[in-house]
Amino acid sequence: MSKPFTLDKEGLSTEMQLLLAFIRSGSAEEIGEIPERMFKEANWESFVDLSIHHRLHPYLYHKLKGISEALIPSRVIHILQTEYRVNTFQMLQLCGEMERLDKIFTGYNIRALYLKGPVLAKELYGDISLRTSCDLDLLVPIADLHKVEDLLITLGYSKDEYIHTILNDWKWRHHHYTFYHAEQNMKIEVHWRLNPAPSVEPGFEQLWERRRISSLSSHPIHYLGREDLFQFLVSHGARHGWSRLRWLLDIKQLTEQQLDGSKLKTILRKHHYSYIGGQALSLASELLGATIQADLHGLAANSRSQRLAQQAMFYLGQMINLHTVPVPRDVDRYHKRHMFALLTTRLKLQYVLSVLFPYPEDAETLPLPKSLHVLYFPLRPFLWGWRKMTAERK
Repeated sequence: MSKPFTLDKEGLSTEMQLLLAFIRSGSAEEIGEIPERMFKEANWESFVDLSIHHRLHPYLYHKLKGISEALIPSRVIHILQTEYRVNTFQMLQLCGEMERLDKIFTGYNIRALYLKGPVLAKELYGDISLRTSCDLDLLVPIADLHKVEDLLITLGYSKDEYIHTILNDWKWRHHHYTFYHAEQNMKIEVHWRLNPAPSVEPGFEQLWERRRISSLSSHPIHYLGREDLFQFLVSHGARHGWSRLRWLLDIKQLTEQQLDGSKLKTILRKHHYSYIGGQALSLASELLGATIQADLHGLAANSRSQRLAQQAMFYLGQMINLHTVPVPRDVDRYHKRHMFALLTTRLKLQYVLSVLFPYPEDAETLPLPKSLHVLYFPLRPFLWGWRKMTAERK
């Protein structure tokens, strides 16, 4: 008989262990049962930094605000309270902008599915103030993408032109455009895919058929069905190495709702996310005390899912921000290996083939007329080798 799976948490700091204990605790009484030595050994400045890094400060404030000062210094609660208020104001702003935009989109017959932001906070936490969000993420049919772009620019948004493309590779190599409104300090991510390549995912029409309507607004705001939401959240969290615990807490909150296990496993299997779903359930159960419903135990018990869960502990043993450039070299190397390990055999093959497809850098290395861009296919190995050789000489 195999031994029950247990994550190796040896590399976690006292502050991280305390943070996880707070999340696992369902009441003030359970918080009082946390070993007193952890409170005494904790560096509270580091604890606050960790809470903010993992975007858990509003959730923690709500949970800890009544705890005795003998356990948690009042200055810690005060900082969490301040951050909580700032987040609440930001979420209210996002709510207003989401409703405004969706009314405009509806007027132009544009369907939009809201992926995160206030809708997700309301769905998973029951209160928009308990989850952080710095932007609005929405998915639209790719056929409406240019119409959405024109509307946002008319409304005062500017597009971040960070995507460089060749031979229309933007359609599959990337998955969203980013727009900013300087005066409103607002950021919008408009998706035409849920994830970048390599990935297999349901089309917009399938997602729209399974959509739900949020109770957050009198205007109908559409968002993902419960099983589609689970797949989206685990794919997003895994792609970032679960380097922020907020994403894992989302999974815990979602497991407290009744998922259709049969439907979920079919969706995950079809889109090559079964191992990633198992990884997420293993992490949420082991670290945050999430309850896994009986018909999903098999996902978490899979040996590959458990190995992937252990690999993700690398990101939780330190404060890693994959969006801060440059990413430390050791983190970058580990992350690339881990991302490849997440892929099924089919997706690994898809990734290898995508590497053979021309990149915008090839056109920068050897500019050719657009009519001759097809020549970058046979030229790509030579252009890649040239860039590598010249980089080593510097």
